[in-house]
Amino acid sequence: MDNKKIEEKILDVLDRIRPYLENDGGSVKFNRYENGVVYVSMTGACSNCELASYTLEDGIESALINEVPEVIKVVNED
Repeated sequence: MDNKKIEEKILDVLDRIRPYLENDGGSVKFNRYENGVVYVSMTGACSNCELASYTLEDGIESALINEVPEVIKVVNED
């Protein structure tokens, strides 16, 4: 699958996750996809929350890996 299709799937998953983050005053912004790695920025309340790493790994990364087989890791770019 080409990167454009993969990025579309990634954006779809992030769009479904975003409302849950927004309920707590935060959000996630897609930056890019390279070699199986999704680069995002945690924004709003998520940007300085001490639980952001759990949200990233247990929420965002898990959802992306489960729904987009090409994704192997998610990295937060501050």
